Amino acid sequence: MSDDQAAAPGATPAAARRGTAWMILAVVAAALLICCCSAVIGVVVSWSAGLFDGR
Repeated sequence: MSDDQAAAPGATPAAARRGTAWMILAVVAAALLICCCSAVIGVVVSWSAGLFDGR
């Protein structure tokens, strides 16, 4: 079954692909945000625990 057959009646296939592309971009952006936030939290916790002291 092709993408054209799977599309809803009256909907254009390009609109379905455009929606899918935005969903993929949103998932990637959310994953990057989660990774960056967890890295920042890890650095803050390490810093507050004194792991960056040179002693």
